[in-house]
Amino acid sequence: MDLILTNIIRQNYDFAREKGCVLKTNLGIGIVGGGIGGLTAALALLRRGFDVTVYEQASVLQEVGAGLQISPNGVRVLAALGVEKELLDICFEPQGKEIKLWNTGQTWKLFDLGVESVERYGFPYITVHRNDLHQLLYQTIVSLSPDAVKLDHRFTGVERNDGKVTLAFDGKPSATFDVVIGADGVHSRMRELLFGAGPAKFTGIVAWRGVIPAERLPERLLKPVGVNWIGPGGHVIHYPIRRGELINFTSVIERQDWTVESWSIPGTNDEYHADYPGWHEDVHTYISAIPQPFKWALIARPPMQDWVTGRIALLGDACHPSLPFLAQGAVMALEDSIILARAFEEFDTVEDALARYQAARIPRTTKAVNGANANVERFHNPKLADPAGAQEYVDAQWEPSQVVDRYEWLFRYDATSVPLDGQTVAV
Repeated sequence: MDLILTNIIRQNYDFAREKGCVLKTNLGIGIVGGGIGGLTAALALLRRGFDVTVYEQASVLQEVGAGLQISPNGVRVLAALGVEKELLDICFEPQGKEIKLWNTGQTWKLFDLGVESVERYGFPYITVHRNDLHQLLYQTIVSLSPDAVKLDHRFTGVERNDGKVTLAFDGKPSATFDVVIGADGVHSRMRELLFGAGPAKFTGIVAWRGVIPAERLPERLLKPVGVNWIGPGGHVIHYPIRRGELINFTSVIERQDWTVESWSIPGTNDEYHADYPGWHEDVHTYISAIPQPFKWALIARPPMQDWVTGRIALLGDACHPSLPFLAQGAVMALEDSIILARAFEEFDTVEDALARYQAARIPRTTKAVNGANANVERFHNPKLADPAGAQEYVDAQWEPSQVVDRYEWLFRYDATSVPLDGQTVAV
């Protein structure tokens, strides 16, 4: 009887392949890119019993960057993947968010978090060191499948033959799968090969970042909140990470003389200070305390409206890169990942699963990217130059109903249960 069932399954599988479809039976999935998105997708698929292999070009798995804000919609995903307890051990839970005026330090409350976030959305709003989250995902994956992550594999090419997808690597053997996910970030080689590089435009904005050991700062600057300083032509964001042991400090300024898009170019504290003349002394205290600041140019790319071709799909920054002005870039990749895994679990063929994944994600990720773009003008408005004008402007832009409109649709979204049947647009 078992032999008969096996033959029936194999016949159905072969028939589906002849018709251009691949059933889920024995599905092999390759993921290009071992960042937050790629690892989350791998974990979500492994939890559902799929055979997954991740290829990462780095020889040591270490995320560049610093802090991440993970809003409740993202924490919900990580909880569904079984890492909530470990996540809460390594993160920080801010009590709220504040707006500060660039030169006077005048403060407005943006919204409460902490207990209110859990009561309102079911999950906390957290801040976490990017590498801490990265390592948590990696360790969880290797505990489930020790050989699932292949390091030192620089992806160079892709071929599609006879219902299979073959990945090529520099100096490494090729690998063949039933389906492939390109999660290789904003400079995605997979996107370039399959869809073209796409338009990219320098925004005229340069970003700075640094991580500050908390003991380097005076006690008065160690408040348990996220802070957004807003001013004409720039803004500054800082918040605690790693249980409050570190402060993540990131800022942007409008300038035209630096167009290198790399997170690992070091700058100097003196240059950093010079970019913020007239800003409040607290801002400069933070800058002075950064052991090593880094700078990079912000390049804008429109979100793609089609990121599936055959049995290959893109995920995260590879298909909807965002300016860092809504704190949703990493969270959108988390949502992508679990929607993708659910689609493979709920639908019978690769083609159907990838189509449902794309249909569910494009409206929401496009709205998030556009929301981040809108915050450039909101955070840098010339009206903020004058304290009197700033009061009127902040009252209008951060009026409670406006804040709800900008954030509630983000935080309430449930990627673990939103319908994927095509009847509901998942925004």
